[in-house]
Amino acid sequence: MAKRFELIVFDWDGTLLDSTAAIATSVQAAARDLDLPVPSDERARHIIGLGLIDAMRYALPDLPEHRYREVANRYRHHYLSRDHELELFAGAVELIESLASAGHQLAVATGKSRVGLDRAFAASGLGPLFVASRTADECHSKPHPQMLLELMEELGVAPEATLMIGDTTHDLQMAQNAGVACLGVSYGAHPREALVDLAPVFCADDVGQMTAWLRENA
Repeated sequence: MAKRFELIVFDWDGTLLDSTAAIATSVQAAARDLDLPVPSDERARHIIGLGLIDAMRYALPDLPEHRYREVANRYRHHYLSRDHELELFAGAVELIESLASAGHQLAVATGKSRVGLDRAFAASGLGPLFVASRTADECHSKPHPQMLLELMEELGVAPEATLMIGDTTHDLQMAQNAGVACLGVSYGAHPREALVDLAPVFCADDVGQMTAWLRENA
């Protein structure tokens, strides 16, 4: 059967890697270190998927601009102290392997830095299965469509043959801005209702549901 989606692009944190809690608590710890107002859990989770400085701007909107780099550095300290403990969601490895075996081109569009994504690729062992990737220090932050537009151009795939998968409204809005279909996952950073409001082709509550939908529809 012909593939509906030649290119499937995954977000990383909260979609393939179970890192939502680590990211949110690292933002809050950074604020405490600097005696700043500590963002609520909801606000801290909402930043996931954004580039680091944009994330700090959202988490601490009243901070003078020149201090965001300082907060970002403290965030990195806390996150890097525990990122080696983080694990992929159950079933994620098997899903990526099956999609690659079925002939789909796989890519990543992430709010991580290039150094962070390369480290995640190495730790997970999945790097060789992704044919291309874009990070927040190489492109505009989500929901700007640059990451997806560059990936489609690099791989020669049309928007109608591309699917973006992510756990945040930033991911789904990026897909809309790029003119591609999107699939939401509700087990990550943003609530299911917010994802469904953006009309994804499907909203999966776990990796198993996502795998089943992709097997039948991708």
